[in-house]
Formats: sequence, C-alpha cells, structure tokens
Amino acid sequence: MILLTFNILNIEAEAKNSVQISDAERLKITEDNTKAILRILDIHDIKASFFVEISIAEKLQNLIKAISSKGHEIAFYNFNSNLHEIEEVKKNIQDLLEKQIRGIRQKDCKLPQENLKSLEFNYVSNIDNADVLFPFKRLKRDTEINEEDGLSIVPESISPYSQLPYNDFVFQILPMNYYQSMVFETLKNDDFVLIYLNSWQFTDFKKYRFDIPFYRSLFSGKKMEDKLDALLTWVNEHDMATSRMKDYIF
Repeated sequence: MILLTFNILNIEAEAKNSVQISDAERLKITEDNTKAILRILDIHDIKASFFVEISIAEKLQNLIKAISSKGHEIAFYNFNSNLHEIEEVKKNIQDLLEKQIRGIRQKDCKLPQENLKSLEFNYVSNIDNADVLFPFKRLKRDTEINEEDGLSIVPESISPYSQLPYNDFVFQILPMNYYQSMVFETLKNDDFVLIYLNSWQFTDFKKYRFDIPFYRSLFSGKKMEDKLDALLTWVNEHDMATSRMKDYIF
C-alpha cells in the first residue's frame, strides 16, 4: 500500500536582496502550491492525506474544505503550537468540516503522546529532522505501525536495499526511475510505503526569490509537479494500491 501525504506549511526562508514577502503572500504561495497538488491528484484519481500546519489552518478554511470535498484526509502538522492552540484549532476545523481530525504529524516540536491522546487524536506520524546533505547515514528502524498509549504510531518508511528514507528531499532529488524502483522493492518487503512531500517544494523559486540552499531549489516548482505526475502515472499503470492514512490504519 502506498500512503501519499503532503505537509501544508508556509516556507520559512527569508527573501533575497532584502525584499520583503509578507505573511499574506506566503500564505497565497502555499494555497497555489496546494491547488497544483490537488489538480494532479484529481487527474489520477488518487486520494491522499494533507497535514496542515496548525498556525495557518484557520486561515486556509476554504482550501481545507476544498481538499476534504475531493475525498482527501485532513490532518494536522505541529510546527511549534502548544496543547491549547492545537485543541482550539482542532475543534474549529472539525466544526468546519463536520468530521473528526484523526492524525497529527510532528517533527522538531514533539508533544507527549498522552497529551495528543487526550485531544482525541488516533494516530501520530512523526518525521525525522534528517541531514539532507548526507541522507545515507540512516539507522535501520521498525517499519511496522505500533500502538502506544492508545495511539497508532506510524513510522517513516525506509528503502530496504538503499537505506534511503522516503522523505521530501529524497523525492525531489532522485531520478524518478530510481525512486520507482525503491517503491517497488520496499513493497516487496513491507506492507506499506509512507511518502511525504512539502507544499513549499512546489514553489517557483525563479519567481519568488527566497534565500534557500541551491540543492533545495533543484527540481522544485513545475519540475516537482512533473515528478509527482510521473509517479502517480506509474502507480496507476501498475495498479498499485493507495490509501489515505486514516483508512489504512483503521
């Protein structure tokens, strides 16, 4: 099973040459990038899970409703929000969608699992802060979903033969035929492959002059759209099963 997920969050980088990019402009870039992702998913009739960063979730209500109306899952990405902020946003978005938010993803800021359980989350999908300049330096880890403190803990996927993780940078930088081979070989070994991408990777950095490392701008923007399109074309051509996170776990 392929679990395709997207982190919906604003790009943090400053603009080049002292140019100011407002919070409203950053939010608009995030919206446009997410709409591009939605168009590609719609073409291939594939459903995904969208982890929306908590601090911008209520500013993206129309986008969140559009994502949900297309059959995709809405979950949360916790960048640096506290428990009270998460609780308030969760309640408001659930009222908006008339659906329960089941999943949360964390990276640098990780709240205790018992606190997340108290907010009635059902699963946690934590991701590592890997060194993108040395992605081969990874330790082999458990690739099965475990239950802890009443929560399903979903691990990151890792290729069994290359030991590369399925993180955002690996997707962006690897040739698509190599990436497809990774997916194929992993599914021979594991029950699922969890793939995650960030909405900001779909930014046109020639148009929006953010000060980011050169290796992060490679194959971004339209090239990321083309890579996602190529992956989903391959998935459908090979009749490979895909699922939203909540459907697979429960």
